[in-house]
Amino acid sequence: MHQFFVEDGQIGRAFVTITGTDVNHIRHVLRMKPGEKIRVSNQQGRDYFCEISELGDSFVQADILEEDAPSTELPGKIYLFQGIPKGDRMETVIEKAVELGVYEIIPVAMKYCVVKLDAKKEAARIKRWQKLSEAAAKQSKRSLIPNIHSVMSFQEAAAYASLCDVRLIPYENEQGMQSAKDAFSSIKRGNSVSVMIGPEGGFAEEEIALAKETMRVISLGKRILRTDTAGIAVMSMLMLEMEMR
Repeated sequence: MHQFFVEDGQIGRAFVTITGTDVNHIRHVLRMKPGEKIRVSNQQGRDYFCEISELGDSFVQADILEEDAPSTELPGKIYLFQGIPKGDRMETVIEKAVELGVYEIIPVAMKYCVVKLDAKKEAARIKRWQKLSEAAAKQSKRSLIPNIHSVMSFQEAAAYASLCDVRLIPYENEQGMQSAKDAFSSIKRGNSVSVMIGPEGGFAEEEIALAKETMRVISLGKRILRTDTAGIAVMSMLMLEMEMR
């Protein structure tokens, strides 16, 4: 069953109206017909099971069969702070983190980031990354599209992360997995969790010192993980822990 997202104004009492680029996708790519079932969510994560009733040139109308369909969201919000990596690794992080249930992804310009974005490049990257988030949300049947935040400095990110209930920072110099086990087991249903991932060059000493004021340092094991692997690894651990709450 294909997933689509709409604004509240597109949802009526008995039907949903889909507009924009999704119309072409439904008509000419998926080649869907009246009578086929789809899943529709609004921006607040409310879900509907629907049946296509009309295919117009600029709209698709679908009758609502069931309101408040089961949500696919985790019982808590995960904020992933990702040190901006080089190449297309950020795209990999976004795609996989969205599939695993992330709520928001915040790109962070850290001291040892290879990539430096000016305002023009940042705007273009954020726009592309948001489209990737939407595509991954549709593919994984998410109830909402995770937001890709504008780029933050490390100081801004540390302050934003401190607002979460549980605050984690995987660090290669931390020894043993007990700290990670204790941190994950402390998460309660409905908690918000922030995770700070360093770039290819790792964290600067002053960044770790600042993070330690509000965040819990954990290890992800004896092996050194690439920046894109680390985010996916901790997201997988958090998904398992939170799904069981």
